[in-house]
Amino acid sequence: MKVAFLGTGLMGLPMAQRLLAADMQLIAYNRTPEKLAPLQAAGAEIVTHPRHAIRAAECVILMLTNAPAIYNVLLSDTAWQTLEGRTIIQMGTITPTESQEIRDAVVAGGGEYLEAPVLGSIPEAKAGKLSVMVGAQPEQYERHLKLLQNFGTEPLLIGPVGSAAALKLALNQLIASLTTSFALSLAFIQRQGVDVDVFMQILRDSPLYAPTFDKKLQRMLDGNYADPNFPTKHLLKDTELFISEAKSLSLDLSSIKGVRQILQTAVKMSFADDDYSSLFSVIKEWGEAIGE
Repeated sequence: MKVAFLGTGLMGLPMAQRLLAADMQLIAYNRTPEKLAPLQAAGAEIVTHPRHAIRAAECVILMLTNAPAIYNVLLSDTAWQTLEGRTIIQMGTITPTESQEIRDAVVAGGGEYLEAPVLGSIPEAKAGKLSVMVGAQPEQYERHLKLLQNFGTEPLLIGPVGSAAALKLALNQLIASLTTSFALSLAFIQRQGVDVDVFMQILRDSPLYAPTFDKKLQRMLDGNYADPNFPTKHLLKDTELFISEAKSLSLDLSSIKGVRQILQTAVKMSFADDDYSSLFSVIKEWGEAIGE
């Protein structure tokens, strides 16, 4: 199978490298051509326009920033005309509504569509240990299972298109909310003079503990948010997607709207391209940040 990979950013690059390691024929496109150099060196075919990748491949994997990027790369007039007979696998984070609309456009162009968003970051992508959530018909899932197993050993069929996208947003809402809550408790005990090691000892032995707390602890204590696995601006984008999709569901969104405000402030404080644990600095400096 010839696979086209569109979008080789922080997550897309190691995912595409997994396919090359499995001796697959890979055609790669990225809107920033410089990011394709490692793939080219590893044997991937590089193209300068997405339609060339789509036309040459049987299966097209999307790991793009958002739905507008997908429309621009996949569903422009020239690219859309090349979709007939192709399978499109959308693996980025978008809303269920957006995923269903893109599916309809792909099907109208003669292609087939499934979604397979992933949970995990760069280390899991490199190791092929991402959690892969699939929104598709059972027959589509079975037919593409072997391909998806390059990214995670046990891709899980969630339901039809839209269901996996919804689950991914729910999980990313938890990432934002858990990290914010942990950061607030950490800042609070520091201001109260409680030893951080004692706090973590009690927390780790309790049902309240989540491994993400230890993953972010040292970054927060050091104020070192460089070399992110997941930048603040991306978590803000996903949080905004969650809120936009959840508005019609009669849910109280007060808590996540507060998290969004903290993430927005982090971006304004020049942490957009840093690790999202930077929201700890916002919480610690909240009064100064909002001018109080």
